[in-house]
Amino acid sequence: MAEKETCASASSCSRGSCEGCPSAEAAKKGVRNTAFLEQQNKNSNIKHVIGVVSGKGGVGKSLVTSSLAGVMARAGYSVGILDADITGPSIPKMFGVHGPAMANDDGTFPEVAEDGTKIMSINLMLEDEEAPVIWRGPVIAGVVKQFWTDTQWGDVDYLFVDMPPGTGDVPLTCFQSLPVDGIVIVTSPQELVQMIVKKAYNMADMMHIPVLGLVENYSYIACPDCGKKIEIFGESHIDEVAASLNIPVLGKMPMDRAFATAADAGRIFDMPNNYLVKAQDVLEKL
Repeated sequence: MAEKETCASASSCSRGSCEGCPSAEAAKKGVRNTAFLEQQNKNSNIKHVIGVVSGKGGVGKSLVTSSLAGVMARAGYSVGILDADITGPSIPKMFGVHGPAMANDDGTFPEVAEDGTKIMSINLMLEDEEAPVIWRGPVIAGVVKQFWTDTQWGDVDYLFVDMPPGTGDVPLTCFQSLPVDGIVIVTSPQELVQMIVKKAYNMADMMHIPVLGLVENYSYIACPDCGKKIEIFGESHIDEVAASLNIPVLGKMPMDRAFATAADAGRIFDMPNNYLVKAQDVLEKL
């Protein structure tokens, strides 16, 4: 077992290997380890990198990612989405973009959605969008790094990284390899999920990555007749969890068929999202 429990590589190193390890040395100082950061493509100028994470699947993380990108795009910023969910990519479909992505000697160009959002995803590299990606973790992590180093993003104010759920290889790779300014954790109201939130929070804390706040998806359904909020998944605990972690709640998104319809039509950017106004304020202050 690693000498330091706060070491980012604690699960894969021994006590003897800790001496001189960059992760261990950074952990001692209470700062982020930058030894593994990858250089962005020479034709990229990215100001802020925001990770969107969840402790488990099925909470609508990609919807929140696209909504955050939409909020910032509507505010006049240049935005991009790096789809790091290699085995379950959904961002291209939601934005109505298709491959194959074009490339030259300097790297690959992201596809650009109708609203100007720049997108890179494994589905833009495959001949068949419906082909499964059956790769092991190290290969997947390597592709995510290539999306950063080989993509010619151009000028981007906010690059959102849609990560796969959990705390495995890809989130670890993103935290170590990309200059992540902060993460947004997506959750849903069930009390079980709140326990999972803390796993995502604790991973970011171990990596010394700031947690910008929480977004609760599927928060409620608004009755179409009277407007009453119906809490399908039970009483929300997001405010208590946020208070216990000393981080803000950035928004509570209801279950709304209009979002699903827009996403299925490849026009998620047509949906204004007034539930994430606080998220915009936090992002603008970075």
